[in-house]
Amino acid sequence: MKHRIAVRPMSFGAVALAAALLVAAAPASAAAQAGEPTVVQVKAKGSVPQVLDQLKKMIASNGMMVMGELHQGKVIAMTGLKVESETIFVGNPNVGKELFGADPGVGIAVPVRINVYQDTQGHTVVSYVPPSELLKSFHNAKVDQVAQMLDGKLHNLTGMLGGM
Repeated sequence: MKHRIAVRPMSFGAVALAAALLVAAAPASAAAQAGEPTVVQVKAKGSVPQVLDQLKKMIASNGMMVMGELHQGKVIAMTGLKVESETIFVGNPNVGKELFGADPGVGIAVPVRINVYQDTQGHTVVSYVPPSELLKSFHNAKVDQVAQMLDGKLHNLTGMLGGM
């Protein structure tokens, strides 16, 4: 299965955007036409631990919380492969109440999974699949509305990471 990656431009001011955000991927329409979820990837300044720490602080200051963590790099190290990769699960219980109230099956997609890793060129990358992509198959107007709101929050949060 091929993975297609689409990029949404992030805004954090023209200077910060030009200087800090380097996003590489295929056009959004290619992924959408292929019926595959869009993966947003944002190159951020700093190491994986620095970016992860900054992201966690931003999440907390924006009314959300880290609901879980997955330390993939540590687990993969048991196989002999050295990878810097950390995943956090982000959500808000009140938003979750809205989503689960509309359709309890949303637990497959929320809380939202955000991965912070070092790519093969040594850049720190923050990636996620927009909640609207993950939740659209529920065909539920309330779920779609909340998912769009979550897309905006993630867009804003990850857009600020390039300015570290």
